[in-house]
Amino acid sequence: MNASELREKTPDQLRDDLVQLKKEAFNLRFRQATGQLENTARMRTVKRDTARVLTILNEKAAAAGGGA
Repeated sequence: MNASELREKTPDQLRDDLVQLKKEAFNLRFRQATGQLENTARMRTVKRDTARVLTILNEKAAAAGGGA
């Protein structure tokens, strides 16, 4: 998931993606706590993807609000 793909999505789609990423992050944290997580790098990518989605949402909100 890169920023150019995210910028093409609507804010509603971005919010849906954000919900999915947060659910995945929760599941990854749960699996890590129980010792079942094999790919620990996935936690990092999910965290970064979440940050990307939030950044794009904030950019779209600023553009819609006039940017002031």
